[in-house]
Amino acid sequence: MAVMTSSARPLLNRRLAEFGTTIFAEMSALAQRTGAINLGQGFPDADGPEAVREAAVRALREGRGNQYPPGPGVPELRTAVAEHQRRFYGLSYDPDREVLVTAGATEAIAASLLALVEPGDEVIALEPYYDSYAACIAMAGGTRVPVTLRPDGDRFVLDLDELRAAVTPRTRLILLNTPHNPTGTVLTRAELAAVAELACERDLLVITDEVYEHLVFDGAEHIPLASCPGMRERTVTIGSAGKTFSFTGWKVGWVTGAPELVAAVRSAKQFLTYVASGPFQYAVAEALRLPDAYFEAFRAEHLAKRDLLSEGLAAAGFGVFRPAGTYFVTTDVRPLGESDGLTFCRALPERCGVVAIPNAVFYDHRTEGAPFVRFAFCKQTAVLEEAVGRLKALAG
Repeated sequence: MAVMTSSARPLLNRRLAEFGTTIFAEMSALAQRTGAINLGQGFPDADGPEAVREAAVRALREGRGNQYPPGPGVPELRTAVAEHQRRFYGLSYDPDREVLVTAGATEAIAASLLALVEPGDEVIALEPYYDSYAACIAMAGGTRVPVTLRPDGDRFVLDLDELRAAVTPRTRLILLNTPHNPTGTVLTRAELAAVAELACERDLLVITDEVYEHLVFDGAEHIPLASCPGMRERTVTIGSAGKTFSFTGWKVGWVTGAPELVAAVRSAKQFLTYVASGPFQYAVAEALRLPDAYFEAFRAEHLAKRDLLSEGLAAAGFGVFRPAGTYFVTTDVRPLGESDGLTFCRALPERCGVVAIPNAVFYDHRTEGAPFVRFAFCKQTAVLEEAVGRLKALAG
């Protein structure tokens, strides 16, 4: 039965009118309907370390987290997050005042933007951007100002002059993602230093989405923006267990930052989920303390998968941007005689039994992203080998 209202006003909040069903839902449904291999949505097809899974089971059985955990997150996890930041980056955070646990990085992004952005504020985001960025900026009443990453040789690069020119008196914050989804770009120390200088000069806040921090390749280095001079007190850093430990369904993320920033984010977060993932928080606390060998093996495993898929895509005729980070490969379909990535992706399952994501949906400037298509390599090796075999059909 249709819902009737007394006016012609649409039911959906007008701030969300431009956002329909996500491309991930559309493409995953297409994969299910056609039986295609789903290299679209970025989730692993195998669980992470058995010891971490058993830690969750143990917490459940011992009654830890089965009721509401503390609003900021269980102390064990907040302490583990602080230890992680010190261990890998030399950053010191107070677990009680400068760490907040969230329902995944997606809630961390939403809570941060809802807390820090008011109607009329401008938010600079690098495009292509993760789709929740645009929706959360809209829900906060902010205005999205995209700065486009463009191909330069084998990587997508940030034009620092364009970034500087995008800042106006209405700019409230910059929303960064590095390692960057979907392009695979990892911002360099020089690029981050320039962002830091601009933020300090113009008194801007910065939200950094660093969920792929442990997936960097070929000598690339993940450098938290908060480690740059003057940035600790103006940066909200977002991390996540899902991408590093391959338990995306657990939805455990976190925010680190100066006490005033974390308090602001917590004020918004408490009215979203309030709390979540109780037993899993204890398990993630153990995961963050895994030895260096785990993180090294995790990176090496995904490097091999990156190379397998990248080489297969190149052999199939795609232009390939081999990523320096994340677990996505961005490709160019123009060498295949195509120009519209969305049309290409909708036809790909029937053509060769593989699903991918068109990058254009992550752009305000759709023409900039039209020829680019993203494939995920966070799958089992046998699955990637089968996908590569199927994609050979494109080479004729």
